[in-house]
Amino acid sequence: MAGFETKLMLTSSLLLLIGVCTGSFYDNFDITWGDGRANIFESGQLLTCTLDKISGSGFQSKKEYLFGKIDMKMKLVAGNSAGTVTAYFLMFSQLLSKGETWDEMDFEFLGNVTGQPYVLHTNVLTGGKGNREMQFYLWFDPTADFHSYTVLWNPLNIIFLVDGIPIRVFKNNEAHGVAYPKSQPMKIYSSLWEADDWATQGGRVKTGWSNAPFSAYYRSFSDVDCCSRTSIWNWVTCNANSNSWMWTTLNSNQMGQMKWVQDEYLIYNYCTDYKRFPLGLPTECNLG
Repeated sequence: MAGFETKLMLTSSLLLLIGVCTGSFYDNFDITWGDGRANIFESGQLLTCTLDKISGSGFQSKKEYLFGKIDMKMKLVAGNSAGTVTAYFLMFSQLLSKGETWDEMDFEFLGNVTGQPYVLHTNVLTGGKGNREMQFYLWFDPTADFHSYTVLWNPLNIIFLVDGIPIRVFKNNEAHGVAYPKSQPMKIYSSLWEADDWATQGGRVKTGWSNAPFSAYYRSFSDVDCCSRTSIWNWVTCNANSNSWMWTTLNSNQMGQMKWVQDEYLIYNYCTDYKRFPLGLPTECNLG
């Protein structure tokens, strides 16, 4: 970690820009697909994604990030949302084919029939390796109001938070042979799409198209605590010493909050799925 004392090195020659940006969706994102089904309203303060039987929709960040604290407030599809997936994730932005360089950090919200809870599906993919799913119910109705979903990614760990409460941590265990994303800049992506072959109750419940169009809503994006770039030609020093988030890990109070979430709302953990991994659990599962 000594190499981070004065600046954060991407590679031997690449450095990142400190990004300070909270504000308009017009300034921060591009709508990338959906043929008019994603839109920005309220002078750039509200973004919506819509799904109908023809297509879903999605958007991506203008900037790339290497480490940072990314916050987004979201309100999910209300009513019968079975078969729908609202995805919000970071992924290596120059990925041409999903192979050994595939890094990704996921929030995916799996819809359900009216009256049944959403499933929050999280995953971390590093160096082309995934299969690190943890799934949760939420302790509130995510369709009734906006709630904050955060990824804090630094050289020490990746922390997933909901309304500021940590729900899982993926630690840097490179010393034990576990790949960790630290050199490839990522963009933020989000989309609303149909996946009724697997999303709701293992695919047993299909999308109720009579309820379409479905809509998800986004507000209050923040990347104030981030290292980022807007152009491959625009690299400058990112001073790790001036950014406390760069060295954030969970304190004892946050560890207690995460234990509460995992005791009460965790419904699947790859680290306890011995049937799935008969030859032994993934290395990080045995490291605490």
